[in-house]
Amino acid sequence: MEPAITYEWTAEDEGLYVKEVLQRRFSMSSRLMRKIKVSGQIALDGKTARLRDKGRAGQVLTVAFPDESSYFDPENIPLDVVYEDSDLLVVNKQPFLVIHPTKNYQSGTLANALAYRLQEKGEKWKIRFINRLDRDTSGLVLVAKNGHAQDAVSSQMEQGTTVKKYLALVHGLFKEPEGTVDLPIDKDPDHKARRMVREDGYPSTTLYKVLKSWDVPDLGPDFTPWQDTKRIDGYSLVELTLLTGRTHQIRVHMTHLGHPICGDELYGQLYGYEAGTDILNRQALHAYSLRLAQPMTGEPILLNTAMPSDMTDCIERIEKLEH
Repeated sequence: MEPAITYEWTAEDEGLYVKEVLQRRFSMSSRLMRKIKVSGQIALDGKTARLRDKGRAGQVLTVAFPDESSYFDPENIPLDVVYEDSDLLVVNKQPFLVIHPTKNYQSGTLANALAYRLQEKGEKWKIRFINRLDRDTSGLVLVAKNGHAQDAVSSQMEQGTTVKKYLALVHGLFKEPEGTVDLPIDKDPDHKARRMVREDGYPSTTLYKVLKSWDVPDLGPDFTPWQDTKRIDGYSLVELTLLTGRTHQIRVHMTHLGHPICGDELYGQLYGYEAGTDILNRQALHAYSLRLAQPMTGEPILLNTAMPSDMTDCIERIEKLEH
């Protein structure tokens, strides 16, 4: 196996154990080091070394991660890979694709698609999802190829050094062109699937910026005006930046502001948008931008993707009606 880490010992490292160098230079977790210790895949100048060994300036430390694999059934499902290196794979997930098998979706998931790609490329690594998107939400999904990458990027997210941005088409016109929603979120005690803003909830912060608005009547699935006083006139395209990562955070915050996401049947019900009555047949939410540091080198990675065709088609039809 090719080494995942190749590092030349410096004068500053004199007196340090291999374990200390891996912690200081690569922020390697104790859990991963225990696995590496068992597999015996550490070397100094090509000779097997231990975590408690000390190196000398000029020596080359190499570390190979243990062989691992996932047990998802391979399925030939189209994948839009937007970035890949030795540690990370980033996929632009299409709408209606579940991340991994569940009780209700035991096949046809992103995990099954990735297992097929691994099989076709002759690669062997464990599929580790660093972030997840709802079934109907499209956009960027981060996959780690090893435990160190998963730990490092998860740590970046906890420290708030990553930037995740979404695009959403929502109902209604905003009074302010941009703002901050800083409202705690927890489970809705009256609905098993929904979350809600609650004083005793978990801290949750979302930044929003209105990119464009359309002052048109509320429209049904055939793009004709809807006759229902409970529903909301007008549409807005909003850029949303997550400062925290609660379940359904954007959907909850936008609904609380009175701007439910178009096509979101779960939260749209609160405003009279029952199944099949909205202008889109899935929530118009797309994870379009991601900024993070490469887990091994620290180099910045910035990824952007365009809105999927169902959202752009919907906006084009709204614009035609406005004009």
